[in-house]
Amino acid sequence: MDLDWLKDFLALAELKGFSRAADARNVTQPAFSRRIRALEDWIGTPLFVRGAQGASLTPAGQHFQPLAADMIRSLERARRDTRSVGERNTITLSIAATHALSFTFFPEWIRNHLRFEALGTLSLVSESMEACEEIMLGGEVHFLLCHYHPEAPTRFEPDRFQSVRVGDDCLVPLCAPDSGGRPAWPLSDTSARPIRLLAYSHASGLGRILSAHQMSRDAIAQMEAGFTSHLAATLMTMAREGHGVAWLPRTLAKHDLEQGRLVGAGPPQFDIPIEIRLFRSPDCRNHAADELWHALAQ
Repeated sequence: MDLDWLKDFLALAELKGFSRAADARNVTQPAFSRRIRALEDWIGTPLFVRGAQGASLTPAGQHFQPLAADMIRSLERARRDTRSVGERNTITLSIAATHALSFTFFPEWIRNHLRFEALGTLSLVSESMEACEEIMLGGEVHFLLCHYHPEAPTRFEPDRFQSVRVGDDCLVPLCAPDSGGRPAWPLSDTSARPIRLLAYSHASGLGRILSAHQMSRDAIAQMEAGFTSHLAATLMTMAREGHGVAWLPRTLAKHDLEQGRLVGAGPPQFDIPIEIRLFRSPDCRNHAADELWHALAQ
């Protein structure tokens, strides 16, 4: 039995559709379906009723759902506790960061705030927002670095998880230019053809922000879904190659904008100002984490 099977099972039980669940788990739908079938074969009974409206739990699946969640929590706790014993004398500071910030904002930001010769060993975990939240809630890292908008929900209760703004960014609708340097997919003109959207998947924090922003939500409702990924860098590549419009962090797309490989697809009212925010774990603490937090608080 594979741990991924349990995670697949819980995703399908929650989302009730093979396509949506496969996208959330970042696997192809045929591979996802095979893994669900493998779990059912391992248990020895069907867990889902398949139908035109999606997938619903059988009585056996309803019985198994809380057990699967408990098993995942227990295994992750065992892994975390065992790893912390092995790393206790080697890892000084651990930070989870979303993919978009890991390669753009994080390197210069950490260099400006910490002297590596005095730091010891720094561990950076680069993941989707959904995965970063799980890691943070599990007490596996000292901090989480992510994009933030007050209207988009996170799983961190303000009274437990302190946070501080460490930078600013902006989500901007971008696309490739046409031969004249104008946007190939202008949001202001939907008369010629439907505008193709390069969308964020369920696991993306940037996708949550887009869904919470009224102007972009209204624009997206008029667009044609063309491609989905939880990685902003992947959507940027697709936009650069002319496949549609993607709302991208300006920090990520800076060089492509400067080189003219990407252009704005719409007027400024479609832009979404966002923060870059550092969340602190209430459960994972040490002297290095205290020092960094004190410096940021000053």
